[in-house]
Amino acid sequence: MISNLAKAGWRFKRPSVIPGFGLTLGFTLAYLALIVLIPLTGLVWRSASLGFSGFWHVAIDPRTVNALKISFGTSLVAAVINVVFGVVVAWVLVRYRFPGRRIVDAIVDLPFALPTAVAGIALTSIYAKNGWIGHLLEPLGIKVAFTPVGITIALIFVGLPFVVRTVQPVMEEIRKEVEEAAATLGANRFQTITQVLLPGLQPAILTGFALAFARAVGEYGSVIFIAGNLPYVSEIAPLLIVIRLEEFDYAGATAIATIMLMISFFMLFVINLIQAWSRRRYGYGS
Repeated sequence: MISNLAKAGWRFKRPSVIPGFGLTLGFTLAYLALIVLIPLTGLVWRSASLGFSGFWHVAIDPRTVNALKISFGTSLVAAVINVVFGVVVAWVLVRYRFPGRRIVDAIVDLPFALPTAVAGIALTSIYAKNGWIGHLLEPLGIKVAFTPVGITIALIFVGLPFVVRTVQPVMEEIRKEVEEAAATLGANRFQTITQVLLPGLQPAILTGFALAFARAVGEYGSVIFIAGNLPYVSEIAPLLIVIRLEEFDYAGATAIATIMLMISFFMLFVINLIQAWSRRRYGYGS
């Protein structure tokens, strides 16, 4: 049977001049099991102690459903906004040279280094009704702090670098000559962007979207200050998990976490399928 597989061209791994595949693969699997698989398995196992009826009761609880809607809804909106403006920021940093460009490039990474609690306090002080921006919006009837709008702004803040840093290297590989050739062949700017640039950037954009979305779903520190944490209004799922832990309802907390895990895994799985289709469609796959 092994000889037949060999004749058919099937191999467990591709031939390589680099040794140590078995050792590195074993280390990789062991590391992932210890860091990722075992904790997640323990999470699911702990929530299973509720039984199906208990788990279902937690899942359909109105407070849980509303918290999940706010978490995933605001995360999705923030990720979409970050995709649009993140691509624009990456374009400016790659295609233009201007005074202070290096400073702007460094500012993009600021959410990576800034503690999330500090970001939450800063955003709350700015967008509260007596803040720098909040007091300007208050007469217009626009309330940002302690609403889902404020949550979205906080998630945009923490997620922007993921899109910029994912798209920027790919954009740097697209030479200006490609755009000039498209213009020479009669393409206008809109056609150049949609038919020449975006197809090459689409896998990177989808990756940036997935990273920004995943980061936003699990965000806690920068959100709890600006959210106001009002049940059924601005309460996020991670906060609800903490509340259940403080109530010593460990099974309920792990049940909510398991629900978030399943929803996140499904959405990331769909995004990966779209990425694979994009690579096959535009010829960027290996």
